[in-house]
Amino acid sequence: MTKPFSFSAFVMNTASHITHGLWRDEEGYQLDFNDVDLWVSLAKRLEEGGFDAIFFADVIGLYGDYRGGRDFHVKTGLQIPSNDPMVLMSALAVNTKQIGLAFTAAPLQEPPFNFARRVSTLDHISKGRIAWNMVTSSLENAFRNFGYDALVPHDERYKWADEYVDVLYKLWEGSWDDGALLQDRESGIHADSSMVHKINHVGERYKVEGPHLVAPSPQRTPVLFQAGSSSAGRDFAARNAEAVFIVAPDPENARKLINDTRSLAIHNGRDGHDLHFYQGLSFVVGETEEEAQRKDFELDQKTDFNMMIAHMAGGMGIDLGNVDLDTPLENIETEGVRSTFEWLKQSTPGRTPTVKDLAKMRSKTNRIVGTPETIADQLELWRDAGVDGINVINATIPGSYEEFIGQVMPVLRKRGLARDKHDEPSTLRHQLFGMDRLNERHPASRYRGAFAIKDVVQ
Repeated sequence: MTKPFSFSAFVMNTASHITHGLWRDEEGYQLDFNDVDLWVSLAKRLEEGGFDAIFFADVIGLYGDYRGGRDFHVKTGLQIPSNDPMVLMSALAVNTKQIGLAFTAAPLQEPPFNFARRVSTLDHISKGRIAWNMVTSSLENAFRNFGYDALVPHDERYKWADEYVDVLYKLWEGSWDDGALLQDRESGIHADSSMVHKINHVGERYKVEGPHLVAPSPQRTPVLFQAGSSSAGRDFAARNAEAVFIVAPDPENARKLINDTRSLAIHNGRDGHDLHFYQGLSFVVGETEEEAQRKDFELDQKTDFNMMIAHMAGGMGIDLGNVDLDTPLENIETEGVRSTFEWLKQSTPGRTPTVKDLAKMRSKTNRIVGTPETIADQLELWRDAGVDGINVINATIPGSYEEFIGQVMPVLRKRGLARDKHDEPSTLRHQLFGMDRLNERHPASRYRGAFAIKDVVQ
């Protein structure tokens, strides 16, 4: 039986996210990113069109210098200005009923106690549709914005994330027992105090007494996304993630990454299929192959390739603004996004990747061009590689999604590659995994009831 994909829309509350320069196009309504109505309208359309989630990327600093400084980023709108997606979640939650709402945040941004409180509040408001994309932030400027002198080394950031999520799990899963909230008007007891616990976490970075100030939300812990394919990133995902966002250059590389990460999950006491994998792809759709190729050419003409290079290289902490496009990228060590170089090497077998390959990878490698039928053919290859979902990257908002929903989705449904629209509201975790709470194999589950036992002993 054909397994249908899950679909999410990959967006950012900014004018230029992935396919750069398209805010200048007359159909690039992402230029209105400050207008909440743009996002509410898009979320409603995605929900109606059968998408499971709208997935917001985010940054908390500028990308690394391009041509010696930051002027290029500001002038071109390269993810600046960008707004806080977590704030936007409330507006989307009260204007939709089914679609999942995923946002990106790093441990750097906020102490875990307050973060846990805000996430639980959002999960209540949305009736259980919140997801968190766990990232560690790879931008030097981001760390300087939060009081650090430099970027924390790559693997150390994941050790930091380990403690951060441990505190969150204690608050979300262990601080309140099931049934603690009584709200009994007759007796006057609002909650059973014996079922609400301090967590008394003491670690390398955090001391958190508790208890969690929010009663358990529909999911308790939000659906946990993760993005990052370095060795440390895969290991973190294998232990903690439920959904992993990947940008593999082709189905075969996706298969290797998925199998490797699932094996790591099993090694950590989980089932390999406790993790779902979402491949990032963009689409150019035509009624004929000729029309699709023409539209693809036109898209390339509108794309700002200097912005593409500035984005990719800036994320790795290197300035390629004054480097010839044919310059080989050899022996470059960076504390930024190491996985980018791995994908580049794999997508250019037999030769050393160049600066031009960097731009091409960002703009073309994960783009499928064709009719709805040929797009469906290509998606079958990704499904056969083990991909569970597609994170649909846009060129324009809402145009890219309107086109995909109107033209591609009907063909995918006929082939069993897309599920029918959801009839009844449910939690996001239930949509994806058939349950509201994390399963017992997830490390957070060990805190269920753990603090009640400690309270009795004390």
